[in-house]
Amino acid sequence: MRLFSRFFFAAPNLNIVRASSNKTPQPSPVHHAALQHVLSQEEQQRIQDFTGTPERLSALREACLIRDRHRCVVTRAFDTAEAITRSTNQQDQAMDACDDDGNALGDGDDYSHVEVSHIIPWSLTKVEQQPDGGTMDDPKKAAITILNMFDLGVVHLIEGTDINRPYNAITLSHAMHQFFGQYKIFFAKSHSHTYQIGTFLPRMLSRPLPVTRTLFTHPTIDPPSDRLLALHYAIAQILHLSGAGDYIDKILRDREEGRVRADGSTELGILVDLALKVQ
Repeated sequence: MRLFSRFFFAAPNLNIVRASSNKTPQPSPVHHAALQHVLSQEEQQRIQDFTGTPERLSALREACLIRDRHRCVVTRAFDTAEAITRSTNQQDQAMDACDDDGNALGDGDDYSHVEVSHIIPWSLTKVEQQPDGGTMDDPKKAAITILNMFDLGVVHLIEGTDINRPYNAITLSHAMHQFFGQYKIFFAKSHSHTYQIGTFLPRMLSRPLPVTRTLFTHPTIDPPSDRLLALHYAIAQILHLSGAGDYIDKILRDREEGRVRADGSTELGILVDLALKVQ
């Protein structure tokens, strides 16, 4: 129970275990030239602003779309919005719209709305002012400590604005973003940038998984961090093997429905604690 209270329910918005309840925001992408301006500034100095601002998230989204070629890294579906834009732009020139590899986009391709997904949730390191003047509550500190227990020093990769670097994000379809945030799918490294992508979903929902994918790379944009994907994988395994994931889902359903079970199985203590944390 101490592990649940200190880690699984540590952050105010359940941002570690069930990131889908506080998903990565999806701002409109910035123009490519603006992205290059932001990236060059990051190389010159650490930007001292709040984590999760629309500008930084827009830059992150654009970087991931460029690196991942506007495709979901799991299903390989091409971004619907980008396909529409390219088709519209090419109509006047009587040319076929092409993907990032120069191949014509056609009826046989898969399309989906794609989103940027943080590997480790963006809200984990969001600084929140406390009534006593502090900047981070004790449960959140405990959660970060436990992350370091999985991989000593890994938290340094996602401190402050580093949470929004491309190595902590991947491009996913909307559905895969949901499942990834719920730790229902995971990336197990095979070699180099190649991963076996597995799932704990029921068979009827698991297609096309399991599948082996080699993640896209880019000469100037960091690939997804194997350390952070390994951390996500470890959390997913613990949630599944311990039964904690199902237990948490039950508590969150009770919270959303606002009900108390007649058989006494409702975790009133945890629900009250969660309610107090989000005040």
